[in-house]
Amino acid sequence: MSDLKIKYRPIESLKEYDRNSRTHSKDQIAELKRSIQEFGFTNPVLITAENEIIAGHGRVQAAQQLGLESVPTITLGDLSDEQRRAYVIADNKLAMGAGWNEKRLVSELTRLQESRYDATLTGFSQEELNKLLSLSCPGDDAQVHFSEELDESHNYVVIYFGNEMDWLSAQTHFNLQSVSSKRQNGKAWSKGIGRVIDGAKYLNDLKK
Repeated sequence: MSDLKIKYRPIESLKEYDRNSRTHSKDQIAELKRSIQEFGFTNPVLITAENEIIAGHGRVQAAQQLGLESVPTITLGDLSDEQRRAYVIADNKLAMGAGWNEKRLVSELTRLQESRYDATLTGFSQEELNKLLSLSCPGDDAQVHFSEELDESHNYVVIYFGNEMDWLSAQTHFNLQSVSSKRQNGKAWSKGIGRVIDGAKYLNDLKK
């Protein structure tokens, strides 16, 4: 592949890929517009030698609505037709596999809040930020004692989460710490996040 070069091209000269399977809601386009206004157009649009968009459809739509006349582009002229079709999908799908270092995320968002920066420019909604930041520094009353072992003599409530943000909020709220589960002989088995909460102790704490 040849060296990649950035070239500004008129938006009107770019052509959408008519088989693009990625969709962009009005809310997402609005977020992209705010991002461009705050940070500039920092991510070049990837195009073919015929100026057809490979990656960046949403950014181009946002730039159009902002009235920009040109955007930075990179031409990927060495891709075969099959590679181009695959990369249109891969550019979106590969990014979805990333996760978060939860403690660092909360720390960085907290720093932004303390500096009175508009943290919604990170892409998190205000509702998501409220969940994270309001629970980032639990007080003493949020300390929850939890058992390291499961036992048939106890009753349990198992809580599961459909997304990482809700789990992060609960982890912070319950002040879950790393603990070592134990074998019957008392030796450590493995170390992880403690999720077995002493329900009676927690209910008593709520009454105080």
